[in-house]
Amino acid sequence: MIDALVHPYQFAFLVVFLLGFYVLIDSRKLVRKLIGLNLLQISVFLLLVSVGYVDGAGPPLVAQAGPHANPLPHALVLTAIVVGVSLTALALAIVVRLHSEFDTTDIREIERTIAVEERRQRSIGEGQHDGSIGNRSSGGAHTDPDDD
Repeated sequence: MIDALVHPYQFAFLVVFLLGFYVLIDSRKLVRKLIGLNLLQISVFLLLVSVGYVDGAGPPLVAQAGPHANPLPHALVLTAIVVGVSLTALALAIVVRLHSEFDTTDIREIERTIAVEERRQRSIGEGQHDGSIGNRSSGGAHTDPDDD
């Protein structure tokens, strides 16, 4: 299978990409999903660098003769690394916020909690529209224990 690929790094790209995709799809925890996303990013970086590789080529200097390596993929990878680190930092901040709100990083538990809360809010909203008084006092005055 390696012979069909142009470069061994492209085989490594395929392995890391599939591993990252599996972790991203299979895991229920948000931090593991971020690890899978980072593996996908790393595999794309590896692919771009391997595309820019030229066997026996030197750096792209004008004074040198012979084949030159293309510097564009390497520059793109450097930019993508910066963007990837920023994306990871933002995603980790969101995961920390979700963990403080829901006390879990399990995506199914978070979705279940949100669904229960939405059903509860909907039932409260329907109760107010059908003419029921709900938590309001009978005198019409608003009494809130936090207003003391």
